[in-house]
Amino acid sequence: MKANRRSFLKGGLAIGGLALLNPQKALAAGNDPLEESLRILAGPYLQTNFGNSISILWITNKNAASWVEYGNSAENLDQKAFGKSELGLKPAGRINCVTLERLKPGATYHYKIVSKEIKDFQPYKLTYGETVTGAAASFVNTDSTKDNVAFVMLNDIHDRPQSIPHLLNLVKDHQKDFVFFNGDIFDYQTNEQQIIDHMLQPCIDLFAKSLPFVYVRGNHETRGKFARDFADYFHHVGYTAFTVGPVRFVILDTGEDKEDTHPVYAGIVDFDAYRLEQARWLEEEISRKAFKNAPFRIVLMHIPPRYSGDAHGAVHCTEVFEPLLNKGKVDLVLSGHTHRYKVHAPDKKANHYPIIIGGGPREGTRTITRVNATKKEIRVSMLDDSGKEVGSYLVSRK
Repeated sequence: MKANRRSFLKGGLAIGGLALLNPQKALAAGNDPLEESLRILAGPYLQTNFGNSISILWITNKNAASWVEYGNSAENLDQKAFGKSELGLKPAGRINCVTLERLKPGATYHYKIVSKEIKDFQPYKLTYGETVTGAAASFVNTDSTKDNVAFVMLNDIHDRPQSIPHLLNLVKDHQKDFVFFNGDIFDYQTNEQQIIDHMLQPCIDLFAKSLPFVYVRGNHETRGKFARDFADYFHHVGYTAFTVGPVRFVILDTGEDKEDTHPVYAGIVDFDAYRLEQARWLEEEISRKAFKNAPFRIVLMHIPPRYSGDAHGAVHCTEVFEPLLNKGKVDLVLSGHTHRYKVHAPDKKANHYPIIIGGGPREGTRTITRVNATKKEIRVSMLDDSGKEVGSYLVSRK
């Protein structure tokens, strides 16, 4: 199945229906970027690890001093927040991430983003230019202590941005605390415009100004000349854990499926060590009270801990993660990667928990997975791109 799984890449990014814009387009057209007006290229878009905080991100075309004005009503944005200072210096770049903290559980917040152009930066004189402001927006801060949590999962979009609204519109009436992207939203990382056009803008247009997303890389997000800049555009894309309602969520970044020594990486990756680092962290996580005392434990990881072939990365995920997931008595694993949607029941000799794998990028194989959890049960329903349910599972509290 390896050839089938990778054959879709032959057409390159053009399959997605949107050509990548040349980052030098303005110069080629005879436009001097220094003469451009300050603009917001993308945003705002929301990310969160919950805990009564939310991160607001946006991208400008020039360096700027930026902040968020927010409050409890659209008429009274009486609070201001800036990006995280490093060594006493506030951010003054193009990619902005401002985290609002100590928010009230369940409260609605209104906000707008503001950027003030930095025209000239001399040692003892900084000259500002124009100021741009985003449209007013709002979000509800999720109460992490509530009795239930609901979200949807997308995976393996592979530079087909039209799939994001198509799939999300199938569940537009489904209550959601967040949208989860489980890797391989891109084929490989080329430039900033690809990230904007093929993920950020579709999300912004549809939901991301008011509903946060959570994102973990797939193996394809580790590829390409822009892969090392990729994380700059998100508050978080790696491994983490957080609790919402009755669920302790654990997110693992499974890395590449090829060997670290594969010629395509030219000796500049170390995913084996990265997975071992996560295994050590996971060993600590499953011993924490937040994990052990949660009514349910859901793990989200792009490459599943089993059932994804004999490529090195998949085998290594089974070796390092499966024993710990069994030891921690996780209740559910949600994955992608194989491009074949499937519900795998628990196996006493292997995975002691169900593994649900989402579909692939081609029309007819795409899926969106809905998850609802209460203190008594987790209900999972996977729909194909026609809206037909193609998989379901019920996890009852033990």
